[in-house]
Amino acid sequence: MLQKFDAQVLMRSDLKSYFSDFGIVFYDDFKKMMADCDIVIAVGGDGTIIHCARHAAAAEKPILGINIGRLGFVAGLETDELDELKNLTDGNYTIEYRMMLEVRLENNGIQETHYALNDAVLARGALSRILDLKVNFNDKNVCDYRADGLIIATPTGSTAYSLSAGGPVIDPSISCILLSPICPHSLLTRSVVFGPDARLSVLASSSYDSEMFLTIDGDTSIQITDKQKIEFCRSKQTVRIIKLKDNNFYEVVNEKLAERRN
Repeated sequence: MLQKFDAQVLMRSDLKSYFSDFGIVFYDDFKKMMADCDIVIAVGGDGTIIHCARHAAAAEKPILGINIGRLGFVAGLETDELDELKNLTDGNYTIEYRMMLEVRLENNGIQETHYALNDAVLARGALSRILDLKVNFNDKNVCDYRADGLIIATPTGSTAYSLSAGGPVIDPSISCILLSPICPHSLLTRSVVFGPDARLSVLASSSYDSEMFLTIDGDTSIQITDKQKIEFCRSKQTVRIIKLKDNNFYEVVNEKLAERRN
């Protein structure tokens, strides 16, 4: 379809056996491919698109998601709308800027930095018991939870796990950090929205030697030790999402949530 509109297609060389007769340029070096391309296109569900979006953000390239999953909140097109790709090659599109989270922690003596477009989730293991979670805001303690875990989300991630945990839907044009507890041990515990310049840190502990895991955008999982400090802030990287259709965020949310109900 893209070649029909005179676009040059670049792909990883491990896909060559599937597309060898399509005049595609294949790359062994993923970073070189990202540097040479103008636009990243991700085909899949939200998980695939979000995974690719992190690479696109690091390479400072815009990304278009084509949904073949269930919901596709961050997708720009559905599979029955591929004729819209003509607008992509003609330059008839707009760009939405989405903030990302920067997550920092020490893992096995090494300082690590990870990036999330949707969320970072700190939670107990499958057979573990409730966790005690202490949250600091700009180096001062602001709240403590007893819960199964915490979700630290971007506005993009507000329609993902955080929504299922009772968090609010936030327009992704707003920059903020959303904290939602998972199954809190209190009827009065609610989600909290912090400003874009907030620096949050979380220390999780358990009285029962429970397993604890930090999961970033659903595809990176790190086991956390008792009272290990994890820091969260807005990243300098942003994801540039291509919009080919003239619809707004609230229309997309209503449409996708209606699909979820069905």
